[in-house]
Amino acid sequence: MLLDTIRMILLLFFLFTGVCPVTPSKIYVNVGELVTLNCGVCNYDATVILWKKENDQKTLLYSNMSTSEQQKLGLIFFQTHLVILNASVNHQGNYSCSPSSGAISQMWFNLTVCSKQSQECNFRNTYSQICPTIEKCEPSCDEKKIIAEGIPDITSYEPKWNKENVEHRTYNNLSEELQEIGVYRCTLSFLYFGQVYNASFREVLSVPVAVKNQLTLGIKVPRDGQVFEVELGATVVISCRAVIGSCDDSLLWFREYDFVETTDDNNKFRVFYNNTCEDKSEIRHMNASLVFREVLEEDLHTNFSCKLESVAFSQFVTITLKKKVGPSYFILTMCTVCIVVLITVTVVTYVKFRIDVTLFLRDKFGFKGCQSYTSDGKSYDAFLMCYKSSFDGGLNEDDIKYLINTLEDQFGYSLCLYDRDVLPGQAVADAVLECVEQSRAVILVPSLPDPEPGNNVLSAIHAFLVEQKTHLIFINTGEAEASTSGSFQEALQLLSKEGDSVTWKGRSSSSHFWKQLRYHLSAPQQVPKMQLLPQEC
Repeated sequence: MLLDTIRMILLLFFLFTGVCPVTPSKIYVNVGELVTLNCGVCNYDATVILWKKENDQKTLLYSNMSTSEQQKLGLIFFQTHLVILNASVNHQGNYSCSPSSGAISQMWFNLTVCSKQSQECNFRNTYSQICPTIEKCEPSCDEKKIIAEGIPDITSYEPKWNKENVEHRTYNNLSEELQEIGVYRCTLSFLYFGQVYNASFREVLSVPVAVKNQLTLGIKVPRDGQVFEVELGATVVISCRAVIGSCDDSLLWFREYDFVETTDDNNKFRVFYNNTCEDKSEIRHMNASLVFREVLEEDLHTNFSCKLESVAFSQFVTITLKKKVGPSYFILTMCTVCIVVLITVTVVTYVKFRIDVTLFLRDKFGFKGCQSYTSDGKSYDAFLMCYKSSFDGGLNEDDIKYLINTLEDQFGYSLCLYDRDVLPGQAVADAVLECVEQSRAVILVPSLPDPEPGNNVLSAIHAFLVEQKTHLIFINTGEAEASTSGSFQEALQLLSKEGDSVTWKGRSSSSHFWKQLRYHLSAPQQVPKMQLLPQEC
């Protein structure tokens, strides 16, 4: 857009200084219509202008043709004008004009002839007039100078007006009959040697529109090909701003090749535009605001063009709308997948390493300085009771002593032992039941020697253990017990269903055994003896 502004300023400079612009003027005409190329903008001080059409470095047209040759080709050369009476595809191309005196400066034109099906010329040959009110609107075809005045043997008829998309309605004097704003087509007819030739253009008649409390996209000068992200259903205003030479210039909005309506009724059109001219400094600006009251799906990926039309210059930019992307579903999906994967890994890790995790947390956070242990009324962490193994797979006396010493001395568990903590003279069953009641858990250890109090006591108290739902931990040696009958074996099988099992594989492979045993036991009530240190509470 900055480049376009520079071109406009240079063009204005050329107009006031008389120097011919280098950039070719682009002219568009419908096939079969009359079109005029005007070299007068160069202010050549010459009565004869040399016109040429360039094609493969060959000159195809000369302005010094005879009148009969001009009529045969459908051309008129008059002063600084070249008139093509009936434009065809053969007339399309690049033209240049220069004084016949041999001046170096030239002015160039690029002529495009549109087919009847094409809307390109309608788009290019659309002009705008802002009226104070409908009643004071005075549209005129004469300002466009479609053909030079005073050409010999040519007669001009009064222009005819037709409202676009309204059939069988012709206005001879639109300024007197105008009842509503909109897009009108002006048709000029000319008689030349018995033949009538026509030229036409579109005129957009509008009144100023006030746009208030609208959401503006903030980019006042759209770039050609720019894509604006918008939300469906939102109100959007896109402002097109241009540097102009006069407030008589036009700044219009098109949807594809159809003109966007402009209105003074803010409830009539969903999409419309309004423009204003700022003539407060040496550089004039014009602003055309394209308003979407509500953006719909049909507006997306549609070309909207802002066109600047001046006396000798035409420029436009094209933009499109795109639906604004909300929170990325891909990112949301990836975050969800990551969370699920993290949870799965956490669960799998905990299931696989739950013993290590539990013991780590217990050892790390189980004791907090001098804070006392919250008592549950139990005197012992566990009651360790041996029973006679019916298969050659029990622990010997040294293993049992190693088991007791490790639990008490290394890990700090308080154990109730029958041969140490039961007072002499008590009934065996009563003494064992008292130990069980004062303990958090019962550890049952298979023994090779005949233990105390023995299998008979265990058989007698199994009903009490089941009823109280005492936490039972069975230590086994990994060897199947012999299938024997009897009340003890039945009691053992019943208790094994209610408790946890830990496999003893000897002292040399006891690391995993101690982890499992400590996992099934609750945290000890006292600090292990091997970890006792003086503390000030």
